[in-house]
Amino acid sequence: MPRDADSGLSQRPAPEWVARPERGNTLAMRFMAWVARSLGRPAARLLLYPICLYFLAFSPNARAASRKYLAKALDRDPTLADCYRQYLTFAATILDRVFLLDNQVARLDVRVHGAQVIEELLAEGRGCFLIGAHLGSFEIIRAVGTVRGLRVSMVMYEENAGKLQSVLAAINPRLQMDVIALGKADSILKVEAALARGDVVGMLGDRTIKGEGTVPRPFFGEVARIPTGPLRVAAMLRRPVALMLALYRGGNRYDLHIERLSDLEWADRTERDRAIEQALERYVGRLEHYCRLAPYNWFNFYDYWK
Repeated sequence: MPRDADSGLSQRPAPEWVARPERGNTLAMRFMAWVARSLGRPAARLLLYPICLYFLAFSPNARAASRKYLAKALDRDPTLADCYRQYLTFAATILDRVFLLDNQVARLDVRVHGAQVIEELLAEGRGCFLIGAHLGSFEIIRAVGTVRGLRVSMVMYEENAGKLQSVLAAINPRLQMDVIALGKADSILKVEAALARGDVVGMLGDRTIKGEGTVPRPFFGEVARIPTGPLRVAAMLRRPVALMLALYRGGNRYDLHIERLSDLEWADRTERDRAIEQALERYVGRLEHYCRLAPYNWFNFYDYWK
């Protein structure tokens, strides 16, 4: 449940999302998978209401972070009901992860906006990057890609990659997923190999870890530290980049939005820093746009501006 080398580079303390332990674990996912399969999705969703009430009552830090964010996204003082709705939205996407990781995307009504963007980017057979955020469900990228015959490699920090593999083993031990863990000597080589196969490579671009390059950018009128790593990798490997966000819209519906984010593949070394800066500005601007469009889909339950 909620807790969860460039200009501006600084050695900062580990961010709160890293320091705070995960409340979810493999045992919980096994239980959720059993409930979802035994009772069905509607019955499993009923369990989310008391669970979210519990976390709303006993997670003061996450609740405070939720209030701060919602005040910006809603442009008004949020109520406890608003916080509860954000918790429920997060929980609903976690439940649907059971079906997405079990190749049951057909249970969900996923409406894709901008599918032609991916088709155009992959037309050359060089692969492309999809940059997402902890906004909505990032797992949908792999599920929809599988249905459409695309091979998707997920790139994530080593700790989270291990957690995902544990969750995957709990839900569907037979399912193989291409997960590339960052922080290893051969990480970039594996990313480059996936792109050379023509894969879609998915990364989340809204969280950073200690020592990673960040730049200060206004986000909802207050400065936040935004990582440059994902865009810098895309620029170094000279591949196109698109924004991918799958917003939960209630019931079983998701709206998957895909937009062209930048033309980093054409930037030479002298232009690279400026091209990354422009792409980052667009990324932050579009995040703010989609947060206003679906405010309860923001799943960074810590002070993002701290």
